[in-house]
Amino acid sequence: MDRTRMVVKADQCLESLARANRVRHVRAQLKRRIASGEASAGEAILSPRWETEAMSVGEVLTSQRHWGTKRCRRLLMVMRLQETKTLGSLTDRQRLEIVARLNPLGDRETTSSKVGASR
Repeated sequence: MDRTRMVVKADQCLESLARANRVRHVRAQLKRRIASGEASAGEAILSPRWETEAMSVGEVLTSQRHWGTKRCRRLLMVMRLQETKTLGSLTDRQRLEIVARLNPLGDRETTSSKVGASR
């Protein structure tokens, strides 16, 4: 392997590490914000960032206070979704349904306008 290829490969590795660190940092920050009440799980589900698209729905839901695996599964079972389903793979309809079930008294009209705006 010549020296140029080694340098390029090393640069690619460093870029990959930086990207992975950024993803981990953003996800941890989101989970902390949800736990503290600064952000809602519904907001994270309605408009995921590129760093959180591969994050599971279960991870987001269990970040909420007083939410464990059992409560998460119970909510998602009604919708026939696995808690391992990623945010990026949810359809708009699934997003809206999860958020509506999280906040049954919430304004559904406002929720649907957020989904349209995020796409």
